[in-house]
Amino acid sequence: MKTLTLSTIGNSVGVILPKEELERLKIGKGDKLCLTETSDGLLLTAYDPDFERQMRLADGVMRRYRNALRELAK
Repeated sequence: MKTLTLSTIGNSVGVILPKEELERLKIGKGDKLCLTETSDGLLLTAYDPDFERQMRLADGVMRRYRNALRELAK
């Protein structure tokens, strides 16, 4: 477990993540993180459940209209 310190950033308060954690999560400045409340506390991840839902919907559309998309790609 790592301890993070809250810092003043402009008029807000933020958490500075160590470089090693940014590399491990494959995130950088401007990326969004998801904060999820669990029974054990809070979970901070680069996972976005809304994006996953959108990708599943897009996959269904691409499968349904694959012939049309193939023609449009020519």
